Amino acid sequence: MVPKLFLAAALACVAVGTALAQDPTKVEPSHYKLAFENESVQVVDVHYGPHEKSAMHDHPGGVVVVITGGHLRFTDQHGKSQEVYAKAGESRWFPPFKHRVENLGDTAYNAVYIGIRNRASAKAGEAPALDAESQKMVAALVAAARQ
Repeated sequence: MVPKLFLAAALACVAVGTALAQDPTKVEPSHYKLAFENESVQVVDVHYGPHEKSAMHDHPGGVVVVITGGHLRFTDQHGKSQEVYAKAGESRWFPPFKHRVENLGDTAYNAVYIGIRNRASAKAGEAPALDAESQKMVAALVAAARQ
């Protein structure tokens, strides 16, 4: 009886940890701060100081808008790494992904990640149509990043 209870408790802990791992603002609050959310999007401010690293975390499909550029290393859950040079003002679409991040540079990296909550569109790898409020927000972020 005791081994079954222990196993059930262990499985419950794993399930809770997995659920939290899907939201970078919960797994990595020092690097990801919730700026805004509604039923369609989650807008997250991203900040990595020089040479900072993250734990493994997930993102829904979405758009990243780079505020201050940086030299980053992304490592996926299978151990495959890719170095990226992000440029200020750049915007990119990403499908859902799980990774660790390391800022390889001597300066801070800042961005905004706009995660799409419409999973069907995010999984298809296509950016869904945004409502007028979200379009204005994205346009303002891109304009600020280019200044």
